[in-house]
This record gives sequence, C-alpha cells and structure tokens, in this order.
Amino acid sequence: MEINQLKSIIEATLFAAGRPVTIKELILNLEIAQEDIENIIASMQEDYKEQNRGIELIKINQSYQLCTKKELHDFICPVLDKRSKPNLSNAALETLAIIAYNSRITRAEIEAIRGVSADACVYKLLEYGLVEEAGKTDLPGKPMSYQTTNDFLRMFGYSSLEELPELPRYRLDENKQIVIDELIENKETEQEQLDPTEVEAYNIEAPNPEREEA
Repeated sequence: MEINQLKSIIEATLFAAGRPVTIKELILNLEIAQEDIENIIASMQEDYKEQNRGIELIKINQSYQLCTKKELHDFICPVLDKRSKPNLSNAALETLAIIAYNSRITRAEIEAIRGVSADACVYKLLEYGLVEEAGKTDLPGKPMSYQTTNDFLRMFGYSSLEELPELPRYRLDENKQIVIDELIENKETEQEQLDPTEVEAYNIEAPNPEREEA
C-alpha cells in the first residue's frame, strides 16, 4: 500500500473517530508495524505545518487525534458553541498543577499542600474534564485519588505528563521547611545565564493566587 494511501486512511480514521485513536488500533487496522505508522504520522504532521492547515495531528500518550489549531479557537467557538470560553481561577490552576505533578493524589493531600479546602476546585476540574477519579487508595478511610485526563494534555499541548516543566529543586531543613537560601541562589544563577534584557521580565512577581475561588 502506498504512503499517500496510508496517510488518507489514517486521516479518515482519526476524523471519523472524533476521539484519540490508540496506536494499537491503527496497527490492527492497517496491519503494518508500529514504527511505520509513527513515521507516517510524523510525515503527516509536517505536511499540516507546511501547508498551514487549520487542523493538526497531536499525540496524547499512546494515541493520536485530529484537532483544530488552538490559535483558531476564537473563530470556531462562535459558530459551534455559544457558551463562553471556560476560565479557571488561579486557585483552580494551582490545584490542577498539584494533581498533574502528583498522580493519584487525594483531596486531603491537595489541601495539605494548598492550606485551604480544595472541594470547589476539584469539582470544577472534574466538571471541565481536566481531572478524573483514579481509584481509592489504601489509606485509612479509602479516600478517592485523582489524576489528570487526556483532555488536560490536549488543552495544555502536552503529549504526556513527562513533558511537564521540571519543578524547582529545593531542600528541607530539620523543621521540614524549604531552605530559601538555596532557592535564591538557584534563581541568581539562572539570572546570570539570561540575556540582560530578559532579567527585568524574570524578576516580575506572579500575582498571589485567589485560593478561595474555583
């Protein structure tokens, strides 16, 4: 089977599915090796970029999906969906980040990190489909744990959680407090590596999160 025909079959399959299609499903359908499918998809992704198409082929864990380009959202949403664009507060984003970096985390553990109730934020993230229940843990009371979804990866442009930015490294003292001096030293080292025009932007403080809102 020719490459162009394989590309057409993969494109039609992904378009008709309207969901992430696993690499295993494509292997069974096309009866070719995984490496060949991955090479064909990589070529398709380049085709979409070079042709400046309105869609893109993204990878989500071990699946692939056809999606509209995120920069075209403002043109598509008014036609297909009259609802306002969903927005997440700083508190919800903070909770989402905690779950992303700590898969199968419980609500009590989230609250221990944030210092406030996480109920409203977790409910909102569940409603948007950005997190999901990951099963009950072996802790006392068998509390439910949470993890991010494929929708989270798709919304934030990641193929897998392994692509998340690396967290700052720090050390705890004997009182289990973060050693601030080390964080400051690391920040100064990073600043020395920046272009002088970038230092001012680097020093801008982020706004305090609105912890009480979801």
